[in-house]
Amino acid sequence: MPSPPPAARGRRGPAPPAPHPAGTEVDPAAWWAALLTAFADAGGLDDVEAISVAGQQHGMIVLDAEGRVIRDALLWNDTRSARSARDLIDEVGADEYARRTGVVPVASFTATKLRWLRDDEPDAAARVAAVALPHDWLTWRLRGFGPVGESPLGPVLGELTTDRSDASGTAYWGPNGYDRELFIRALGHDAVLPRVLAPDEPAGRTPDGILVGPGAGDNAAAALGLDAAPGDVVVSIGTSGTVFAVTDAAVADPSGTVAGFADATGRRLPLIATLNAARVLDVTAGLLGVGHDELGRLALEAEPGASGAVLVPYFEGERTPNLPDATASFSGLTLENTTRSSIARAAIEGLLCGLADGLDAVRGQDVEVARVLLIGGAAQNPAVRHVAAQVFDAPVVVPVPGEYVADGAARQARWALTGERPVWPLEIDAELERRPCAAIREQYARARA
Repeated sequence: MPSPPPAARGRRGPAPPAPHPAGTEVDPAAWWAALLTAFADAGGLDDVEAISVAGQQHGMIVLDAEGRVIRDALLWNDTRSARSARDLIDEVGADEYARRTGVVPVASFTATKLRWLRDDEPDAAARVAAVALPHDWLTWRLRGFGPVGESPLGPVLGELTTDRSDASGTAYWGPNGYDRELFIRALGHDAVLPRVLAPDEPAGRTPDGILVGPGAGDNAAAALGLDAAPGDVVVSIGTSGTVFAVTDAAVADPSGTVAGFADATGRRLPLIATLNAARVLDVTAGLLGVGHDELGRLALEAEPGASGAVLVPYFEGERTPNLPDATASFSGLTLENTTRSSIARAAIEGLLCGLADGLDAVRGQDVEVARVLLIGGAAQNPAVRHVAAQVFDAPVVVPVPGEYVADGAARQARWALTGERPVWPLEIDAELERRPCAAIREQYARARA
């Protein structure tokens, strides 16, 4: 199996990430600047034949008729559209949404943000001529399109493209393509939507002639980068937490717990997401005045179950379960277990129990779970690995640390260039010995309820 070509790997090794603005809304110009910085850090594109962009899902970019961004993009974790999600469900019905789009609206999805814009910023909504997602907009800009005076080819809105994975997270795309009635119900009027490309279909070329792949949502790109197949369930612990599987069959969960997304290969990507993941460990480490290594060491000093201390870590509300206004809570504290080690252990257990609930929900959609692929920065912490082996009821494998979203985009670029999906080996860092401890999840379930 050939390794990625140098242009895909990056000749100089991974560069520091460009800073991301704080908050839950971002001027897309920051993403464009970060992309140009990444090109420079990689040594330029002179020897690159193909490129593809993977980006966070759901982010709402609204453009006027001249191709200008109307307002900052609302990110997936912006929960101000929670009421809008409820309104759309009341009007259409959860079962109907699941049937038509594979998802039920929550505050994360683009349709709910468009409804919020229609209701709360009607003047801005009235100016919307096109709607795109982050990777759609970056792909469009790469190909030379954009506002007059800022791009060589100008604002040709009809040249916007996307892929199945990102389209499937909008709540207005489904098995029959875009559902215009649902889109208009959200925004209030029709507008240009990106053309949906096949997994290996090029979007076009840059003005310099570089082939541009279709792009993908971040989770779909990660699945492609991992070469995940049916039976694999990926648990990713980053700023957010995600649990997703690759399946041949479509999933339509009317409860809205599992989103029936598409993947980047032509299959499906049933997924749950949590708003609270690695930052749970950040805030707990800050509370205890330690770094992440010391947080893990403290956690391993405590007994499984943290002697009864439980953290339900809804610090930023929560998406799974859908509780956008929830807050975090400690429970079960006593004079004996209110210790630094128990607090550290409860934080890790709470984080992983939320993801284990998500794994149960995915499995509940008749998804096969042969193994869990544990990725993300937190997966490198020995305490996280130790507790994962006690919480997840499936074999857990930890791949070698990597930028799997970027790997997926590189694999997709080569696929679009050659017409053949590349196969690159997945290196495994550890296979965790299973140590089931049912008491951890049992006490978490009581506290969560």
